[in-house]
Amino acid sequence: MPTIKDVAKKANVSVATVSRVINNTGYVNIETRKMVEDVITEIGYVPNELARSLFTKKSSIIGLIVPHISTYFFAELIESLEDAIMKKGYKLMIFNSKDDIELEKKYIKVFNQYNIDALILVANTKSTKAYMKLEIPVLTIDHIIDKSIPSISSDNVQGGELAAKALIASGAKKIIHFRGPSVLLTVVDRSRGFYQVMDEHNIEVTSFDLDFKSPDLKDIEMFIKKHPDVDGVFCSSDVIAMYTMSVLTKLGYSIPDDVQVIGYDNIDLCEVLIPRLTTIAQPIIDMGIVTVDKLLKLLNKKELEELHSVLPVELIKRDSTK
Repeated sequence: MPTIKDVAKKANVSVATVSRVINNTGYVNIETRKMVEDVITEIGYVPNELARSLFTKKSSIIGLIVPHISTYFFAELIESLEDAIMKKGYKLMIFNSKDDIELEKKYIKVFNQYNIDALILVANTKSTKAYMKLEIPVLTIDHIIDKSIPSISSDNVQGGELAAKALIASGAKKIIHFRGPSVLLTVVDRSRGFYQVMDEHNIEVTSFDLDFKSPDLKDIEMFIKKHPDVDGVFCSSDVIAMYTMSVLTKLGYSIPDDVQVIGYDNIDLCEVLIPRLTTIAQPIIDMGIVTVDKLLKLLNKKELEELHSVLPVELIKRDSTK
């Protein structure tokens, strides 16, 4: 594989001159620049991106930390972010934290090694202070780790309200709310909106916390059996809703005639379930676009018009509700 020294030798210039041409730094006269560029094309030299980033202190790489890379929602969010970032000439480097603080500490070291230009943080971090010390723009999605750090989120309170209103409008009165872990801000906000509407209509809700990634079918079955008169279920994610629908079918309930089910996220699988799942849709593509727009402004040291952006959600009505 050709090296920068091979380019310099063939073009009869110094390595420093080739470096200035590649990185577009310093003065190089037009004839010399053209000769170096021709040699690069002729011998097929590919610049070492890491070496270049060490020299320029810029990598055109945006880091992204997600809590679980394998979940449907985060997979769709990653794709949206990557599309938006690549259109702006940047690359995405993805880190999967698995909610492990020790992994996050290792990732922070990598940021410095690769001169990452900026960081998008989706993980439910416990290392807030460490991220705030980074000398690069940091932006969070789905939660606020500090009021001074820009964020983008969908309106989770509104999502809970829409789910509650849909169940009430269709006559549900015995409600179960299968939440994600109630320590997460997104879950807290969705629950707040949901309970607020239910309280206004004097409808009692029974709740149970489940894991977002791998809900326990036995726990779902146990809780439904404790509340056999249930006629409406709101789930904090579409994955939890899918597990719930499986258990309800196993127990002999008809959906939506006996029990109506509403999920959250509007992942692609909602359309292929039988019955198709009614859910709250998050604006994933818009979240990607707004995130990248904010990052570019931060990278260019421009002032943000809005530090914390909250995007509206919508109810997508399908066959799992009346």
